[in-house]
Amino acid sequence: MQCDYFDAGVCRSCHLLELGYPDQLARKQAQVAAVLAPVAPEVRWEEPVRSADAAFRNKAKMVVGGTLDAPTLGILGPGGVGVDLQACGLHSPGLQAALPVLAEFVQAARLTPYSVSERRGELKHLIVTESPDGELMVRWVLRSTESLARLRKHLPALREALPVVVASVNLQPEHKAILEGPEEIVLTEQETLTMRVNGIGLHLRPQSFFQTNTDVAAALYRHARDLVRQVDPSAVGDLYCGVGGFGLHVAAPGRSVVGVESSTQAIESARSTAEALALPGTRWYAADATSWALDASSERQPELVIVNPPRRGIGAELAGWLEASAVDHVVYSSCNVESLARDLARMPSLRPVSARLLDMFPHTEHHEVLVLLER
Repeated sequence: MQCDYFDAGVCRSCHLLELGYPDQLARKQAQVAAVLAPVAPEVRWEEPVRSADAAFRNKAKMVVGGTLDAPTLGILGPGGVGVDLQACGLHSPGLQAALPVLAEFVQAARLTPYSVSERRGELKHLIVTESPDGELMVRWVLRSTESLARLRKHLPALREALPVVVASVNLQPEHKAILEGPEEIVLTEQETLTMRVNGIGLHLRPQSFFQTNTDVAAALYRHARDLVRQVDPSAVGDLYCGVGGFGLHVAAPGRSVVGVESSTQAIESARSTAEALALPGTRWYAADATSWALDASSERQPELVIVNPPRRGIGAELAGWLEASAVDHVVYSSCNVESLARDLARMPSLRPVSARLLDMFPHTEHHEVLVLLER
């Protein structure tokens, strides 16, 4: 991918950009294999899943800087000065087309960019997600509700210019390096963006997590589905289920699926999709994954468990529960091979039999690894 921002030295987020993409992929494969080798010496590595090397991101997380008359959408440079990255080549074509329009909207609605050095202003971040159908979810992260009325006033004109189906304001009043706050104000009648993946319409709410690379996420879900089909369990637990991507993909007649996720919004989304697909064998709980596993005496213990934890991994308690349980297989999706290796070491009776690297994040060291464990 050619990037003028990288060449000019104004953005170095894609620090592997000078390596050819095949070399990047080989480097990642070697790195994750080396970290897992001590705890998975006999694991069989599948062919890595490649990504497009440009225009693959479905989400733009832009720091808003500059001034009201000349706002920047991008990152903060030295001294907290805004660096404009509206033409970032990582973003999908739909996002690239939308960002200049959204920059104009900042001016029209008089959304004063927040100044980190001066601790004044209103608009901190702009978060835009594009669905596979080309629809947009737009979120403005504001310091207060001061500009909410102006934003509402100008929103109809924005929706005439762009396919915005969900719009919201997130309130983050603190002077901290935090992307967003807990309070969300939805400004549109529609509250979910449909992310259609492998024929399944996943409902994404403003604060729900979804992978930023739709094509590789689709491959991740397909590969997990194939692994589950090989085992053919009658009961599956999907822990850290998010909006239900894994659980909904592996649901099948005669198979029960229980999804657990701490985000109430994500669980509501998973339930909505399950109802739309007429999947009565699925149940969804808003709860901490570890607490639910330790307390779920009323639930039938699954034969296979899918885990997709945050970067810290599943941790000692949940790994200990899996080790002591009657679960025969685990499908572990990890974005951090170091925490994955720690967790595998805590479950010695669950042997890694296959693993696959999925390149969600080209031009960086970040990775996704899917591992099948067998007791």
